[in-house]
Amino acid sequence: MSAHQPPAKALPASDVSAGVGLAGLLGLFAWIAFCRNWPQFADAFALPGPRAPLSGPYAALAALAFSAGPMALWSLLVDKVHRNPSTGIDWNHRRPLADVLPVSVVKIGALWATWAIIGFLYCVARWYWDGQYLFAMEVIAAAAIPLFVLSVPYVLWLDRRMVEPRDHAWHFGAMLLGREAFDPDEVKKHWRAWIIKGFFGAFMISILPGGFAAVVEADLAGLAADPVRASVVLIELLFVIDVQIGTVGYLVTFRPLDAHIRSGNPLLSGWVAALICYPPLVYAFMGADGMLAYEVNTPGWAHWLAGHGALMWLWAAWLVFLTGVYAWATVAFGVRFSNLTYRGVLTHGPYRFTRHPAYLSKNLFWWSATLPFLVSSGSPVDAIRNTFFLACVSAIYFWRAKTEEAHLLGEDAKYREYHAWMDRHGLITRPLTALRRRLRPHGPMLTQGQRETRTIETPSP
Repeated sequence: MSAHQPPAKALPASDVSAGVGLAGLLGLFAWIAFCRNWPQFADAFALPGPRAPLSGPYAALAALAFSAGPMALWSLLVDKVHRNPSTGIDWNHRRPLADVLPVSVVKIGALWATWAIIGFLYCVARWYWDGQYLFAMEVIAAAAIPLFVLSVPYVLWLDRRMVEPRDHAWHFGAMLLGREAFDPDEVKKHWRAWIIKGFFGAFMISILPGGFAAVVEADLAGLAADPVRASVVLIELLFVIDVQIGTVGYLVTFRPLDAHIRSGNPLLSGWVAALICYPPLVYAFMGADGMLAYEVNTPGWAHWLAGHGALMWLWAAWLVFLTGVYAWATVAFGVRFSNLTYRGVLTHGPYRFTRHPAYLSKNLFWWSATLPFLVSSGSPVDAIRNTFFLACVSAIYFWRAKTEEAHLLGEDAKYREYHAWMDRHGLITRPLTALRRRLRPHGPMLTQGQRETRTIETPSP
């Protein structure tokens, strides 16, 4: 047993129930079925308008409501998450409005200043005004005024019930006003959370329309005879599930749902590892012309397995399975999905088998679909380069996983219990941990206190 890991007798309970994600999944499926069959509905009720599936970008946007609504209702009515102490809300104590008004005004001003700064950054970052990001900017611009207006009653309502209304936003507002003492660490926490929401929220909204349209318009005829087409359609559906549920996670960060961002990753290495994997940096590193391009002269699995019917079906099923695990890893979060954040601890679903099911399945998918060591050029140099560069990409995801673990180990005793339990009982994690210890039998040992200190003292972005 590692010196820094306390004994874990049982798997800790998950902070998110499996029912949350399932409710969102059912709502999303219902909306997709409605959009695919819109012509039939329109005919049945003699509705005006075109007779075509609802596959436009606003239908994709509306799908967020059909995913978020059931998840919120399940969280409140079944799991009763609004009663969790971690919300920071005491529903039995309601302060007079006059008592919280000075605090609330500071918070509202801080939120408005934060959104104005993020809006300015959207304006000056050129990649937000080209291609798929144009839709995201259109949506965010349309939501801006309602967001500013609704923030006033929401903050006033919430502050009357919060145990400590002087949260991260208040400290940023106090810093701006310069009239009251503020905690710089709380200001950093405020900005980490909003940078994460601003950066990843825009990205997720931008990729909603494409996959949704492909699924709604998909021709299902003849799939049973074509393993390649069948796998493409199923993989597109699974990616739509991932994107829809994931986008809800970035947008629905409300305390009454216990879905607020408790902390953003304070490790600079964590931010670097994550941002490399998303636009615009991903194009420089992993794009077709990027430094780690691994698909040079790689026609892929369908090319190399063509003519081998049974093997093609088996390989297609394997790729769909990997994508299914990837989507499942997102659905398991329910309304709490987001990168670089601590919003509770998940121990159910695929997280019962490995701490990083999404990263593991995604990388296995890339290796299995691309087959980087098989190249149409016949050049061993291409094969070696592709294999090496894909290995580098996998190493980035391993690095990313370790920075996330370091963040969570420093935040929550439950995660430390989960981390230790997985090392000894995780179906996938346990043998990998044993292998690592065999390879490094005399590696450095850190106590848990040393690990937490190292986590906290690492420079912030």
